[in-house]
Order: sequence, then C-alpha cells, then structure tokens
Amino acid sequence: MPKVYIKTYGCQMNERDSAQVARMLTDRGYLMTEEQAEADVVLINTCSVRDMAEQKALNKMSSMLHMRKTRPHMVYGFMGCMAQSRGEELLGEGADLVVGTQKYHRVADYVSEIFKAREDFRIEDLRTSIVDTEEEEGSQNTIRDGAASGNAATAFVSIMQGCNMKCSFCIVPYTRGAERSRPIDEVVDEVERLAAGGVREVTLLGQIVNLYGRHEFPAVNGKSPFVQLLEKVASVDGIERVRFTSPHPVGYKQDLIEAFGTIPELVEHVHFPVQSGSNKVLKAMRRPYKVEKFEQLIERMREVKPEIAVTTDIIVGFPGEGDEEFAQTRALCERVRFDNAFVFRYSKRRGTPAAVMEDSLQVSERVKEERNKDLLRVVDRICTEKNMSLVGTCQQVLCEGPSKRKAEKLTGRTRTNKIVIFDGERERLAGSVFDVKIEHCTGHVLYGTPLLNC
Repeated sequence: MPKVYIKTYGCQMNERDSAQVARMLTDRGYLMTEEQAEADVVLINTCSVRDMAEQKALNKMSSMLHMRKTRPHMVYGFMGCMAQSRGEELLGEGADLVVGTQKYHRVADYVSEIFKAREDFRIEDLRTSIVDTEEEEGSQNTIRDGAASGNAATAFVSIMQGCNMKCSFCIVPYTRGAERSRPIDEVVDEVERLAAGGVREVTLLGQIVNLYGRHEFPAVNGKSPFVQLLEKVASVDGIERVRFTSPHPVGYKQDLIEAFGTIPELVEHVHFPVQSGSNKVLKAMRRPYKVEKFEQLIERMREVKPEIAVTTDIIVGFPGEGDEEFAQTRALCERVRFDNAFVFRYSKRRGTPAAVMEDSLQVSERVKEERNKDLLRVVDRICTEKNMSLVGTCQQVLCEGPSKRKAEKLTGRTRTNKIVIFDGERERLAGSVFDVKIEHCTGHVLYGTPLLNC
C-alpha cells in the first residue's frame, strides 16, 4: 500500500488536523511513515501566522521534489492556513494538492483521486492536481476524531473553528473563517471515545477557546458555554486531566477563573497570550485590552490557584514599538514571571492591516533580533529559577511514553505542564499518573525518579 509522510509546522491545532488526516488515510489502507524517502504521498501542514513557518514549509517541499524524478506517481500536497491563503500559486511550488482549512476531511478522497488518475490516465474525469480552498458550511463539525495516535495517553480535541477578533498582525480570521463551534454533546462523545481507547488527558483547542459557543449556546446558571463544556468533559470516566489553549483576555470571565478551583481535572496551567507589554502597541495590534487588565486576570487566577503556571506569546518588533515600548514588555515579564514564553519577531503577513503600516513605523530586522534575544534571556532565566525551585519536591506526572530525544528514558508532564524525564518500564508506566521525585533540572526540563509515595 502507498506510504504517507506528513510534516506539520506551527500550532497544536495543526498537529490535531494532521492527526485527523492520518487517521482517514490509514482507514483507507495507506501506511504512515516517518521516512520521507520511502513516501508515496508527502503532505505539509503549516500555518501562516509566522513567515518562518511558511518558509520552512516551502523549503521542505523544494528539498523533496527531486524524488519525483524516480517516482513519478508521488503526490505532493499542502494543507492548512498557508494552503488557504496562497491557493493555486502553490501548484507552482510543486504541489499536486492544495487543501484549505475547512477541507481536511476531504484530503483522503483527493489523494485517492490523484493516485487513480495517474494509474489510469484514460479516466478523463479524474484530476491530477486539485485545489480546494472554498468555504464549507458546517465544517466545524468535521474536525473530530483522529486526534490520538496508537496508545497515546493524551489527545487534542478541536471544539471550534475560526476567529472574529481580527488582530492587525494575524491572518487567521482570513484563513480559518468566522468563529463557529461544535455542539457540546458531540465534543463530549468524542472525548468518551478517546477515554475508552486509553486517553487520560485531553487538550481542548480553539483559536480563541474561551469564546466557545458564545453565538450558539446560552449561559446556564451564570456559566458560559465554555465552562459548561469543561465540566462535562472533566466528568467523562477515565479522563484525569483537562487542558485548553489558547484563551483571550476578552471573554475571560470569573466563571472560568473559578473553574480552576471547582474542577479537579482542570490542570494548573494556562497558556495566556499577551503579545506585548505596551498599551500603545496593544492598541496598534487591535488587542482590545490593556496590560493592567491582563495582569489583573492573572492575579485573580493565582488567588484561586496559587500554584498555577502561566505561559504566553509575545511579539517583538511590531510596527511602532520603540525602546520604551519594548522596555515595558520586558518589565511585564519580570513582574508576572511567566513559566515560559514563545517570543516571535514580527513578520509581515500579506492581507493583514499591519502589513501596510507606514514605513516609518517598521522596526529593523537587526533590532527585532536584538530584542528577541534579550527577551528570551529574561524568560529563560525566570523559567530556570522556577524549575530549580521544584528540585527536591514530588510532582504528579502523566507518563506519555519514551522521550523523543532519549528513547531509553520515559517522559511525562506535570499538571503545570513541566516536562519530566525519568527511568521506567514503558509497558507498565505509559498512560499512568504517578509521583516523581524531582532531583535536578536543566533549564526547561526536569529529571527525577518515580515514587510510589511522596
């Protein structure tokens, strides 16, 4: 049977989408492979939020096209936000298949059609190249299943599609469409199936996940649709941990903050993008909150759960960010003491308002690089200090299986999303929750020994 190689760049949402495509292809008899040299189908799934992700995807495709010389039957395809935004022009980059963000559920059909056309070129109604980036009504209800592979203990569950916020730097509202949510019962059914297959932790995904269902479902007893969903998912038999990503300060209400104290399965971690520590820059980004509001929300979460870990996203070098504005972002990191942060250099995304801002507002690449490195040093120092404070403590860990970097070791995560490496038997410990005595750390990674009791 044909072998499929899928390369994913970008966010957890892309990882979930790739997993769904892999599941549909394997259901048709295709075999998944991690060796691109033996693949008959190469699919690249990438976002368009950062220019670097797009360039990596294009370079990856370019480096693999030579295989077509000896294997003319091969199918090359792009999926996701980049496919949605660039469409037919990706055929010029060597792609045979370009599938947008609302059509993942059709990838298996399209791959099979192209294969069939190449096997029998006399079938004139079959296509050897396909581009499908059209909107599809109800597409939010197709983003289900296939989020866990093998005997995985964790899984991603998409609960909604799209975004209505239209931040000036972001292309997502234009590639993933307007905000729309899946029914609560359908999400819960999916989680029940995952739990029956051995999944112990689910991460609920949405572009702005805490705005789930606001247009479709009513509040009940003062609880938003999202908190209602959290409660129902947490009550599924076998589910021991629930995570979600990524929320937005807009819509982060008291019911969600209180959920960290009332839902035991809801872990003590939130990824909470701030983007900038400058109110001036936030306004230019069209982020409808101020730094003071952001910090207040974190303070309220820490009142409910003092041990909660907070991670974030930050963009440096946004148009109009001067030394003072960058200093404000740096100071925010020192005050809040994020457990970690993804720091990005601003890059223009065509079709976004920020891309056409005045040249006088643009920040040089040299300055972006300097600010990026400086902020990373601050974030890494704080992260190391926080992790060092855990040495000597016992942490509850969900074992996810072998470590990616050290196959002879096992890896897992704490409830606060810290990576822990330890020794043990995969067959016995994978998928289990137990205590680990933390013995040392190397910056972002903890090392320890599993214990029966702490």
